[in-house]
Amino acid sequence: MTSELPEMRASDAERERVAERLRDAVAEGRLDMDEFDQRLDAAYRARTHGDLAPLVRDLPAPAGPGAAVAPASGSAPDRGSWSGRVGDPATSKFAFSFWGGFMRRGSWTVGRRFTAFTLMGGGELDLRDAHFEDPVSVIDCVAIMGGIQVTVPPGLNVEVKGIGLMGGFDESGRVEADPDPAAPRVIVRGLALMGGVGVERKLTRAEKQRLKAERERERKLAKGNDRKELGDT
Repeated sequence: MTSELPEMRASDAERERVAERLRDAVAEGRLDMDEFDQRLDAAYRARTHGDLAPLVRDLPAPAGPGAAVAPASGSAPDRGSWSGRVGDPATSKFAFSFWGGFMRRGSWTVGRRFTAFTLMGGGELDLRDAHFEDPVSVIDCVAIMGGIQVTVPPGLNVEVKGIGLMGGFDESGRVEADPDPAAPRVIVRGLALMGGVGVERKLTRAEKQRLKAERERERKLAKGNDRKELGDT
């Protein structure tokens, strides 16, 4: 982007490059989430280079193409870790329903900016097994006389900042611990008009089974220790 030509019209690619620098900045702790949100909105609304330049003026220049550190030869990312779930191409960036419904569930990849809209219908976005195109994802939800349910795993960094008018825009679900610092960050925002948008933290069925098995092993171990102590007395 050439700041010497502030009146030149910005392209979609230039807006996206600025958005990418903003995402890197929030991931590095250079921007807080409120400032990131404001700048990201301004980047996508920008019409000229002059609109884009102030958004990244106080941020370090992007690294050159060879600056990224490649993984060791023969190694592959751990698909079960948070880092292994970031960086795939988006498989979905938009969902729409009118007198019907939509669903995104399983191993799908959330776009860095995702829009969900429902009018007199419903939709479900399940992020528990999802992958993410970018470390920071913005999900815009608009529900008019309908509902959108967003299900997230307990460790995911989630910020909910929507508005409910004659409806609700809420987060629920028991949080056992603080979000994982290594997890991606997801911002859920938008509007519920005579409808509802709900964000719920919920374990997957496999994780519930794993925790149940661990509790059962601990119970059996404690029971065995109790028997051993009785036999020694």
